[in-house]
Amino acid sequence: MDKFLLDKSEAVLVIVDIQNRLAAVMSDRQKVIDNCLHLIEVSKLLNIPILLNEQYPKGLGPTVSEIREALLPYHPLEKVTFSCCRGGSFLSSLSSTGRKKVILAGMETHVCVLQTCLDLLRGGYAVHAVQDAICSRTVETFRAGIEFMRDAGAVITCTETVLFQLLEKAGTDEFKMISKRIK
Repeated sequence: MDKFLLDKSEAVLVIVDIQNRLAAVMSDRQKVIDNCLHLIEVSKLLNIPILLNEQYPKGLGPTVSEIREALLPYHPLEKVTFSCCRGGSFLSSLSSTGRKKVILAGMETHVCVLQTCLDLLRGGYAVHAVQDAICSRTVETFRAGIEFMRDAGAVITCTETVLFQLLEKAGTDEFKMISKRIK
C-alpha cells in the first residue's frame, strides 16, 4: 500500500469534534468548516464512507449545523476519550468500511486529531491529515500537532489535493460539481 496515493475505493473520511462550543473559540473555524464541507461533498459523490465523531456532546454541544445538515441523517459517534480509536464504536465502524486510508479532519490539531492519528497509524492505517481542514486555538499548537503527525508517519495534505486525488480526472460530472464548489 502506497500511503501517499488516495483512491476512492480505499478511502474513508473521518471528521473529529467540529462541535459548537469548540468551534466558537477557533479563529480558523469557517475555513475548516468550508473545507470539511468540500470533503463531505466529494465523499458523497464518490461513495466514500464518512465517520463523524463528537467529543462529550453534553459539554461541547453537537456538531456545527453546516456539517450536521450535510450529513443527514445525522449519526455521530460519541466519545469521551481524546482519540476516536479508544472508545465507543469508532473502530468497529471504521473496520466495517474495509478501507485502510483515512482522510482526517477536525478539531483540535494537537489533542483529539493528533491522538486519533497516532492510534490509526499504530493500527496500520495510512492517514492523510488535511491541514486546512484541521485547526487549534493557537498557531503554535496547530503547528506542533501537524509536525507531530508528519513525524509519526502521516501524510500532511490539503483539501484541494485530496479532492483532485480522489477525482482522478477532469471532465466528469463529479469534477464539474467539485470545481464549482471550490471557486
